[in-house]
Amino acid sequence: MQPYFFPYLGYFSLIKHTDKFILLDMVQFIRHGWIERNRILKHDGYWLYIKVPLIKTGRDVLIKDCLIDNGQNWKNRILSQMLTYKRIAPYYKGVIQLLEELLSNRYQSITDLNMNALQAVCNYLSIECNMTVFSEMMLEIDVPKHPDEWALNICKAIGGVHEYWNPPGGVEIFDAAKYRQERIKLVFQKINIQSYNQKLGPFLPSLSILDVMMFNSPRDVNRMLDNYQLI
Repeated sequence: MQPYFFPYLGYFSLIKHTDKFILLDMVQFIRHGWIERNRILKHDGYWLYIKVPLIKTGRDVLIKDCLIDNGQNWKNRILSQMLTYKRIAPYYKGVIQLLEELLSNRYQSITDLNMNALQAVCNYLSIECNMTVFSEMMLEIDVPKHPDEWALNICKAIGGVHEYWNPPGGVEIFDAAKYRQERIKLVFQKINIQSYNQKLGPFLPSLSILDVMMFNSPRDVNRMLDNYQLI
């Protein structure tokens, strides 16, 4: 998976239920995705983006080369946006402490920030994870000729891989026959999103994991992560 910024529940369910999770940062960065931003609850019951500003680069820049614009006061801006939760969220104190500790460090690349953020959430939820960054693995793979071959070629290079799991959103780009030929079972994990009381209005699904943790105990979040089906 590409390294997302505090992604939604389904991303963490994949982390929890796989043996090895690789952050794919050697592909082209696409703006207005989930690499540098995500959604949280707004005071009026709608949502807003929390964003990490990036230094502008050319269109072909890889995710691993995306640098954070630390000339902007983005950390305090994010913490200020999180104040929406202070009076309404029962787990505000623990989650904001996680965020403050994470942001107390200086990060140059968005990959480094997101890796640390993912690990911080996993620690908070007591999830054991085997997570690595692809560009740091020094792994030699065959050059992918199609988007679905990144995962396939990485699995082949690692060796001993019997299953590859992916979110259901990628079903259309995968050719299962390629994986069967390499004796790798292709599996799509679909999380069953459960509603919870966000206090400010109708339930808004698929917000950042930060929103989920604000309103639910680590035990209840883990129950949500375990509520999935394989297709």
